Amino acid sequence: MRLAVIADIHGNDLALEAVLADIDAQGITDIVNLGDHLSGPLNAARTADILMERAISSIRGNHDRYLLTVDPRDMGLSDRAAFDELKLEHREWLATLPVAHIHRQTFFLCHATPTDDETYWLEALTADGTVHRAARSAIEAEAVGIDYPVILCGHTHIPRVVRLSDGRLVVNPGSVGCPGYTDSRPVAHKVEAGSPHARYAIVEQSGTEWDVTFRSVTYDWTAMSQLAARRNRLEWASVLATGFIA
Repeated sequence: MRLAVIADIHGNDLALEAVLADIDAQGITDIVNLGDHLSGPLNAARTADILMERAISSIRGNHDRYLLTVDPRDMGLSDRAAFDELKLEHREWLATLPVAHIHRQTFFLCHATPTDDETYWLEALTADGTVHRAARSAIEAEAVGIDYPVILCGHTHIPRVVRLSDGRLVVNPGSVGCPGYTDSRPVAHKVEAGSPHARYAIVEQSGTEWDVTFRSVTYDWTAMSQLAARRNRLEWASVLATGFIA
């Protein structure tokens, strides 16, 4: 059993195309998508078209929920930019996506944690905003009752795999289309991947265990950075071009 795992595309259609091409080159036909597909100042509608055409098994992230439930006048800049691009069929597609999914009776899919689409799971924050791996006890507490060998999550854009004490794996594939961001909650902090590559993971059964391979894929990130700059989103332009927030 071999599965490609993508997450947090954030409207970056060129990154998505590059990742899908890389997955195809690996000979993998089974793909799951962990949410936050469209939010951002890039190409939300075209990203939705690609996902809908490929019929990839997808779940809903917190920004997908905002696009469906928040008044556009109250949306953040990235959500509003995506909302203004989307057609009715795109929003209808988003509305069909579940918040969690069990894939092939083996993989449990959620966006952030099994019970909340905004909470960091594999990462934690110090009071000064430093992002670090969460304690295994805290990670395990969120995994109670999820009786599947591999649990897949996204949200933080940080590629990571954690093996729980009972052998279950929790895997975050990293972000396809947004290699960093800032947030003010619960304390001000920033996440930086350190390079502009599009990221995903491959999970493959090896005997009774599971191999996890993180892939970093090149694409025309200069074009996407320039698009963000033209739309006056300089933080996006910086992180798309470099993996760092200027």
